[in-house]
Amino acid sequence: MARGAVIVVAELARRLWRYAWPSTTGRRNRAYLRDRLVALPLLAVVAFGSLGWAYADVRDDSAYLRERLTPALVGLAHVKASLFIAQGEAQKNLDTAGASELGGLSERYRTRVARATQSLNQVTRSGALTVAEEQELRVVSALVVDYTGWIGRAQGHANDAVLRDAELTYARSMLCSAPVAAADRQDRYPPCPPTTGSGATSIVDRVAALERQLRERLADRAAWGEGVLAAASVAGIAFVLLAVGLWRTVSFLRRRFRIRLSIPLAAAALPLLAVPLLTVDALLAQHAQTETVPLAGLLAERTSPETETIAEEHPFDSPDPEVIEVLESRIDEVLSDGRLAFLDGAAPFVLPAGLVGAGLVGGALHAYRREYLVVARPGAVS
Repeated sequence: MARGAVIVVAELARRLWRYAWPSTTGRRNRAYLRDRLVALPLLAVVAFGSLGWAYADVRDDSAYLRERLTPALVGLAHVKASLFIAQGEAQKNLDTAGASELGGLSERYRTRVARATQSLNQVTRSGALTVAEEQELRVVSALVVDYTGWIGRAQGHANDAVLRDAELTYARSMLCSAPVAAADRQDRYPPCPPTTGSGATSIVDRVAALERQLRERLADRAAWGEGVLAAASVAGIAFVLLAVGLWRTVSFLRRRFRIRLSIPLAAAALPLLAVPLLTVDALLAQHAQTETVPLAGLLAERTSPETETIAEEHPFDSPDPEVIEVLESRIDEVLSDGRLAFLDGAAPFVLPAGLVGAGLVGGALHAYRREYLVVARPGAVS
């Protein structure tokens, strides 16, 4: 049965090849041009249509990563770092009995809480979240408001060590589901162990879950899709057949019709010159997307309040490569350099260019087929 299927496929391929590239030997001019009139415009539409779809998909993925997904990941990283810094500042301020009542919490605390709130709003407006994720982010925003309320209560009881510590501990529990380990109690920014499942109810747990979802989406967008690979393969085969077909048709016209240059066919072949540029641009964009995946991993897992605090306190020193702004700049640079800028906006015109080329080829061959007076070589079939 398998052998029979192979024979059938081989026969179909042979017939298709004979139809796509008929021999000029013993063929009438009108018959040959009639076959070309069908095959070449069809190949042009298939080639440019497949290329246009694959190219637009890759370019859209790059734009989505650059304009929506990575800014959302940067915003979530800022939320986590800012809240941990705010917690450390509140703990330090309130440990000094009475100081917070007189002067209030530090400017850094207020700045970091405001930055966390602003980052949450920016992530919501980024367009990278689904409806369910937006609702989850609104829950996080409400929890942040509640968290600052408990810090305010602790400030109000700054001179009462028992109430102050209890309220600070509860505020800390709103950041992390797991309690602070004994070994980490002296740490200004104690780590927050990840919690999953039904126990993941704290602010950081929820933000980390959103980060995981966005990173999975980023990895999915950055990978070669099956549809893109299939369309690129079809486009590659169709372009080869189209280029060879145009060359053979021009050769046929030169031998049979003594037409040294067919202007319509030459014009129809011009869009083929853009195919290498579009291919290089798509490969650059895909490579840039792949390089973004590990950078997003660093953004979610390696940034810390310690590095952010050091960068804030020493702005003129060389920044740590794991600072959020440094990683954000690297991601923007990778995605911006991963394309040929002069081809921005070219994707919608790929298919129309193929349709115009198909129309030129079809119109020219139809006109040649209607010619009655043919100047041919002696003995040529007319």
